[in-house]
Amino acid sequence: MRIWQAIILGAVQGFTEFLPVSSSGHLLLIERWLNVDTDGGLFFDIMLHMGTLIPVCIVFFNSIKGLFVKPYKTLLYLFIATLPAAIAGFLFQDKIEYLYKGGTLLSAVLLSFSFIFTAAELFFAGKISQKNQNALPLSAKSSIIMGVFQGLAIVPGLSRSGTVITGGAIARLEKGKNAEFAFLMSIPIILGAAVVSGVKVARQGADIEIVPMLFGVITAAVSGYIAIGVMLAAVKKARFGRFSLYLILLAFLSVLTKVLFGV
Repeated sequence: MRIWQAIILGAVQGFTEFLPVSSSGHLLLIERWLNVDTDGGLFFDIMLHMGTLIPVCIVFFNSIKGLFVKPYKTLLYLFIATLPAAIAGFLFQDKIEYLYKGGTLLSAVLLSFSFIFTAAELFFAGKISQKNQNALPLSAKSSIIMGVFQGLAIVPGLSRSGTVITGGAIARLEKGKNAEFAFLMSIPIILGAAVVSGVKVARQGADIEIVPMLFGVITAAVSGYIAIGVMLAAVKKARFGRFSLYLILLAFLSVLTKVLFGV
């Protein structure tokens, strides 16, 4: 992989991790379009995700510190919310990766359907959030709901942030707390995935290109910091219409480029 390709992938990861448009789906699409063969494929993607954890830790530093203050209620809720995605990843990650990374027309169609599903749920989340008059505080119930939705988001093309925030809207969680908890939920999932993929790469002996990866990670961190601000503003206003339209266009392009150009 060339450094400029890693920078593009890092920027795509950073901007799309926190905007509700699916970073995993974008990475699959861009890797396909650029014909990038990433050594240690999944590991490279996970390291880009690690880069996006840096701005999360900066922006939500006080919230992260608050997790370790008695009575540790938010930390317990975070643990509860993490379980569904951890279980789903353990059971289905390899099968899903095989379907979506096949490079076939079927994989392009599946990715398109995922983008469209995300567009639909964002539209739904916006409507619910605008109607929620009596917002509720974070609870075990809302944590379970958001956790289940995060479990669904292991499918590429389903935005993790968008899907989790949709779950929070259904649970009638207060908008600010919904966004904050959604970002906090990304931390254990990304760290866990990094450990698992790291062990897998070590066992398989994949050749990792360190320099391009470093450029990608740094770019992901910088662009992720910008994206967090945009996403927080969008959640506060509960306006996701533009993201939905963008995803529908992207779904169309995913299939069109595969049919016309084979990429």
